[in-house]
This record gives sequence, structure tokens and C-alpha cells, in this order.
Amino acid sequence: MGLIISELLEGSENNNEPSKVIVCHSVAQWKDQFNSSIVSKKLMVIDFSAAWCGPCRYMEPILKKYAAKFNDVKFVTIDVDELTEVAQQFEVTAMPTFVLIKDGKEVDKLVGADKKELKKKIKEHDV
Repeated sequence: MGLIISELLEGSENNNEPSKVIVCHSVAQWKDQFNSSIVSKKLMVIDFSAAWCGPCRYMEPILKKYAAKFNDVKFVTIDVDELTEVAQQFEVTAMPTFVLIKDGKEVDKLVGADKKELKKKIKEHDV
């Protein structure tokens, strides 16, 4: 049980720092973030989540921790209920879904709250 509690608290030690995860609330904001990632040549990790999704809430502090650790990666969160058209564009059918974009193209995708696999994919594509 201690392991589960420690996993839930992971990343919470930096709660005083502002999050480096960008939350998009409009299609225009999403397009700006997408275009800036192409120009910067940075890997972008899109977190498709929903307010009602328990596994998404579990991944939220982990994503914040990864955003603080991987400085050359852009992290963006999109609520599927708020930006339905963007979720449909990436064929999101379950949450959380993480889509990795490089040079404007999808290079990888992860469905589910698997923090180790997400970290592995970020390291693999952050070159």
C-alpha cells in the first residue's frame, strides 16, 4: 500500500512551482502550440484527458514532473470534452491518451496511465 500512496504523491514535492504543462482551452490556442512546436523542432507530448477520468488525474502530477525534467519537450493538455474536434483529429477513443508529435507528425501514441512507458517514449523521441 505504501507504494501506491508514494506513486499518487509522486511529483507533488514541486507544488509551489508553476506547471510547465500548457493547458489548451481553444482550437486557436491549440493551433498556436502545435505550430510553435514545429518551428522550435521540439518534441510535443499531448495529454488527452477529461476532468471525470480517474487515471487522467493520476497522471497529472507525473506529467508535471516530466515537464519539469524534460526541458526540451513541450507538454500540452487537452480536455477531450472541451476540444472534441482536436481529440477526433487524433482518433482519441480512451483516456488518458498521449500523442507524441515531432516536426508536425505523430511519431508515437500511448493509451493508458502507464508512467514508465510514457517516460520511455519521451526519452526515445527526444533527440
